[in-house]
Amino acid sequence: MSITAVPIQPVKRGYVVWLWVAIAAALVLSFALAWKGTAGVVAETGTNAQFLSYNAGQPGVVETESGLQYRVLEAGQGGATPTDADLVLVNYSGKLRDGTVFDESRQPTPLSPKGVVPGFAEALKLMPKGAKYRVWMKPELAYGASAQTNPQTGQEVIPADSLLVFDIEMVDFMPEAVIRQMQMQQMMQSQGEGGAPGQGAPEGAAPQR
Repeated sequence: MSITAVPIQPVKRGYVVWLWVAIAAALVLSFALAWKGTAGVVAETGTNAQFLSYNAGQPGVVETESGLQYRVLEAGQGGATPTDADLVLVNYSGKLRDGTVFDESRQPTPLSPKGVVPGFAEALKLMPKGAKYRVWMKPELAYGASAQTNPQTGQEVIPADSLLVFDIEMVDFMPEAVIRQMQMQQMMQSQGEGGAPGQGAPEGAAPQR
């Protein structure tokens, strides 16, 4: 017969039940965290489809009907967004899935939604002034099976079938027709201030000595 120095009080049945519930919950949570970690690794090293499937479930990520994915980093001013008839002024940075930067603006850059890849154009037309978005584009919304090279060096910068990640800031936008009109007015004003070539002194004016 064994004798303990301190008598052990019997544990109530309710406490035992709650203890097992807590243990089960902890196990479920640990399995969930392990699975989430595994899924993340598979997404990072797997196919574009696996990555996009995983990314679509991340907090704040929205997927459009075309398959474009984006997260709002800053909501901006709200209200109107650009159309194909506008020119936009943006800051942007473009990366591959592994984080390699293949292009970025050095200053606010004017672009037309009609002159960029479909995914970039779709993203631009979602963004009000002042907004900042992170955008994920599957190859079909970017350059598809066509690799892109640096025109100066000939070096490949975007491999074929690449998923692209862009951070975009919408600085401003304005109708392209209005901008063209303003440019024309400035050109005419500049020509008027310069005067006609070869124009001499006004008629009747005495030449200066």
